[in-house]
Amino acid sequence: MRLYTAESAAPGGAAVERIDVKAVHSPGEGGRPLYEKRRKIFPKRAEGRFRTLKWLIMLVTLGVYYLTPWIRWDRGPFAPDQAVLIDLAGRRFYFFFIEIWPQEFFFVAGLLVMAGFGLFLLTSAVGRAWCGYTCPQTVWVDLFLAVERFVEGDRNARMKLDAAPWTFDKITRRVVKHAVWIAIAVATGGAWIFYFADAPSLAFDFVTGQAAYVAYSTVAVLTATTYVLGGLMREQVCIYMCPWPRIQGAMLDEHSLVVTYNDWRGEPRSRHAKKAAAAGQPVGDCVDCNACVAVCPMGIDIRDGQQMACITCALCIDACDAVMGKTGRERGLIAYATLDEYEANMALATAGGTMPIDPVRVRRPEGGFTDGVRHFDWKILLRPRTLLYMGVWTAVGIGLVAALLGRDRLEINVLHDRNPQFVMESDGSIRNGYTIRLLNMIPEPRTIMLSLDGMPEATMKIIGISDVPGRIFAIEVQPDRATALKVYVTLPPDAAKGETAFRFLAEDRASHESNSYSANFFAPGDNR
Repeated sequence: MRLYTAESAAPGGAAVERIDVKAVHSPGEGGRPLYEKRRKIFPKRAEGRFRTLKWLIMLVTLGVYYLTPWIRWDRGPFAPDQAVLIDLAGRRFYFFFIEIWPQEFFFVAGLLVMAGFGLFLLTSAVGRAWCGYTCPQTVWVDLFLAVERFVEGDRNARMKLDAAPWTFDKITRRVVKHAVWIAIAVATGGAWIFYFADAPSLAFDFVTGQAAYVAYSTVAVLTATTYVLGGLMREQVCIYMCPWPRIQGAMLDEHSLVVTYNDWRGEPRSRHAKKAAAAGQPVGDCVDCNACVAVCPMGIDIRDGQQMACITCALCIDACDAVMGKTGRERGLIAYATLDEYEANMALATAGGTMPIDPVRVRRPEGGFTDGVRHFDWKILLRPRTLLYMGVWTAVGIGLVAALLGRDRLEINVLHDRNPQFVMESDGSIRNGYTIRLLNMIPEPRTIMLSLDGMPEATMKIIGISDVPGRIFAIEVQPDRATALKVYVTLPPDAAKGETAFRFLAEDRASHESNSYSANFFAPGDNR
């Protein structure tokens, strides 16, 4: 509901309609009960550069999430052709040309460390930009709000519909809205399971009822959580459930960019600026139109100062800039600003804190701001804290790339028989048994040469490969598989004494890859 028109103090300024809206979550409200029924928020549609940016980010993030499982990547006939696949059954993680084995989980841990420091860097530089633009809760709430506006109309229409009795039209609109929400939620859960199996095959099995029970239960759980968190709870998730609003305070400092109401130029507010100016009263730029409150999806009034509920989505900036344009004033009454910048301008507007705010102290008579007013300088982003986070993030990234480029695709693991440690044969020779695992970590079959390095008198036999003793054998290994071998190493009587160190050597002569494992040969006696 619009109450009346606020006059503009600027020559030629357009009239601005004041919106009847009150902040739902405001630090200025005292004495509210701890447990209070949720008050609905009806955000007004915003238009501007930050709203456009949010639309673009929504399209990109949702596009990546829904479409990624359907991207194909040819890895040859012995590996899946899904570009991104978490193969739990095969214990593999495929990401385009990268294949991660269980023992290489440190790559995933490294990515999590990078994600953490990237979040620290983003927060220390531009506040809760993650929450305002790319958090899944924010993205899906934006999507659900877009559906709600399309079906029920903008803010005033939704408020009117909400207060209206249950007519056929209201029931129809509500059913359509919730049906679309549920469809989006089902698609969200469905997209998630496609990351864990071949997407086309799983989609066919899912639709025909042939998929595993866990697939249906996963989709059901994710459908319910998406519908409830994104459609029904909305801002309550960010305020009461998410821990990040509380953690992010430690990430901010006086040089972090946050959405700020610049009351050093906006106060005192006046809905009748021309009359106040004619009476010689100080008049700020804020015309108290409440546009910033009406568009806020969190239901706060940014003019009350920094608040935990603010996700820095900057929609209030778009709303305020539009009003400033209508009234002929400079944009930026609400803007991304640092605390250091804000306090310097506030000190200028209040004569060092000794006087009430007077916009005359920050403006020239002919218009524009005085030279003492501070504005954002991008160099403030290059400070010790952000450089430290960037340095750690870069170092971890370089380390992961180096490890990825230098990792072995052929591994050998050896386990010595525990009982008995050695066996004496009829001719006095000493035999030790070993279980060897040759790990071929590429999706192609290979021929691996397994040989002994050290103990020149020793020979070995491999069960199922050859009964003739030798020191080198050709082993055919399957693609992306571990091949287990039972190997017996024998030393003649005169060479076997005590404990002797040697190595098993595995080599792919076609690719020149090799790996070795240090082992011990046990025999009776003392070799000291």
